[in-house]
Amino acid sequence: MAWLLSWQALKQERLCRKCHEKFLPLLNETICPGCGRIMTKAELCPDCHTWQKSQGGLLKNRALYTYRTSAMKDYIERYKFQGDYHLRLAFKDEFQHYIKQHYPLKKWDLWVIPVDEETMATRGFNQVEGWLEGLNYHCDLQMKQRQGRIKQARKTRQERLRSKQPFLYRGPRVENRNILLVDDIYTTGRTLYYARQIALLQGAKHVRSITLCR
Repeated sequence: MAWLLSWQALKQERLCRKCHEKFLPLLNETICPGCGRIMTKAELCPDCHTWQKSQGGLLKNRALYTYRTSAMKDYIERYKFQGDYHLRLAFKDEFQHYIKQHYPLKKWDLWVIPVDEETMATRGFNQVEGWLEGLNYHCDLQMKQRQGRIKQARKTRQERLRSKQPFLYRGPRVENRNILLVDDIYTTGRTLYYARQIALLQGAKHVRSITLCR
């Protein structure tokens, strides 16, 4: 994958077939209907049974790819952590096509999971907004702690699950609206379920989520 390992500009054709084959799509796999994890049977995983009991419902997250391949880990490292903004183009069209096909924008409001001010200052962009470029989406969720926050990627699984509500909401009520939460990676689900809580408190009718990876 020369485009991942060099500084050459990503062309409009996005990924060639050879590069694309290094990623593992989830859309034709047997998955947990709650989070999108690969399963041997299409049934809830243990984590989603726990979320269903504690949250009274599930996000029914859909992810386009698994995060477990080295290709996807390299991509996220370059795009998200090293800040190669042009790499948004690799999955932008596919991500948007899936959203439009399964969550018509006339019926669903897109809520972007935010990054904090420190990240915006150093990286210069929200990785999710890069994939949504050109679509109408909402940025009314904000981080409570704007600087000095320990990043999710540096936390252990248990630290993530024990984390407190990280978000504030600065928008209008969304009475009877359908909300689609959009993030990069579904790991434990803790962040997305906190966002779901806020959407429901603001009057949302249904709350679902989509991520590039699971």
